Amino acid sequence: MSQPDAWSALRAFTDARIALGRSGASLPTQEVLKLGLAHAQARDAIHQPFVSETLSQQLQKLGLVTLSVHSAAPDRDTFLHRPDLGRQLSEESRMLLGARSDKPADLLLVIGDGLSSYAVHRQAPALVAALLPYLSTLGLSLAPVVLAHQSRVALGDEIGECLRSKAVAILIGERPGLSSPDSLGVYLTWGPTRQRPDSERNCISNIRPQGLSCEAAAFKLAWLLEQAFLRRLTGIRLKDESDNPALHDNVRPADKLR
Repeated sequence: MSQPDAWSALRAFTDARIALGRSGASLPTQEVLKLGLAHAQARDAIHQPFVSETLSQQLQKLGLVTLSVHSAAPDRDTFLHRPDLGRQLSEESRMLLGARSDKPADLLLVIGDGLSSYAVHRQAPALVAALLPYLSTLGLSLAPVVLAHQSRVALGDEIGECLRSKAVAILIGERPGLSSPDSLGVYLTWGPTRQRPDSERNCISNIRPQGLSCEAAAFKLAWLLEQAFLRRLTGIRLKDESDNPALHDNVRPADKLR
């Protein structure tokens, strides 16, 4: 007989694996099967191919121009075993970006597969769509959106350096958890260069329907962008205080976020 846990009512408030009950000295079969399913979903999210062509078509419908680049990791297996290669552009992609003569833009958006292309395909188009009105409010020019294959977070800084953008925001699939295979993260860097340490980036995490909505994440990113351009910095010296109405300047949350 499975013995229910006294905490079972709390399961309605969290995705964490609590109050699973017991069956003898083990977990109930149903919970073991659920854990196996969650593990399989996490593995699938990591290995799902990044179809940049589909993403490009979705962004073009928003009036955006896209470019596709690759990191120095030639395939998924190398990417997973050599994180350092995912932080560097391939020589071909570096030459492609270096040859562009576009006028430097205020903001560069990079969309990278990271550790969950599943998350990118689910969340990135909606997040970009929600962000565009804020960029119009701020009067920030936008570079072509770069779609990066086999990418780690720091790859955005090298891309931003190549395109000479003032700031770069990389939208990237986060490491899948056992309850969140579709979580997207955003990392914002002012003055991107390959020498930027992690401490000089701001992060917005857990962007997904069961976490932070795309609309709320777009507002947070816009608030950080406004402050980054005012203060000329990002990272540990720029705290996310977007939930404080007294600190809202031009960027204010949409009515449904208030």
